[in-house]
Amino acid sequence: MSKNIFERLQAGEAVSYSDPAHSEIGEAAERTTKLLIEFNSTADVEKNRKLWGKISGEALDPSSMIQIPVYVNIGQFTRIGKNVYINHLCSMLDMGTINIGDDVLIGPKVNILSEEHPVNPAERKALMVRPVVIKNGAWIGAGATILPGVTVGENSIVAAGAMVNKDVPDNTVVGGIPAKVIKKIDQSDRDNY
Repeated sequence: MSKNIFERLQAGEAVSYSDPAHSEIGEAAERTTKLLIEFNSTADVEKNRKLWGKISGEALDPSSMIQIPVYVNIGQFTRIGKNVYINHLCSMLDMGTINIGDDVLIGPKVNILSEEHPVNPAERKALMVRPVVIKNGAWIGAGATILPGVTVGENSIVAAGAMVNKDVPDNTVVGGIPAKVIKKIDQSDRDNY
């Protein structure tokens, strides 16, 4: 059985825009865009939970909340855990998969990107993907960008405006462009809330 374009991408293949199967991406994005238009135009939380289930293929847990508007290009490769809060204007490119654990806070205007292009100009019109993982208890500050292949560690904080291009260790605060470790979160920090 041949793999679809998403399976090929997630298996590590760089797929060119001229690939005959590339239209599968456009079809999936169009389907998601239609659902997002409806999602982003209603304040009915229960209706949006159902719509998110149609977008991602997995129901949004009742303990989790997505503020509108939110943007996702495909949606079916985004997994959101329990007790997650995603603030408005979050943008997710998820063909490489985005896995958001439990008890995660995502600030406004955050970008989570699992897609990229080759550096070589002759190959740049190809698409490549790498998964993004945001572990339990993480907090992504306003305007931060998480790049492809990054894992944000458990209980870690990404400072507002940071650009994260490398894994974030558990229990650390990172900030800057590119993000660097600012401090370790110790037991006294964890006990203060």
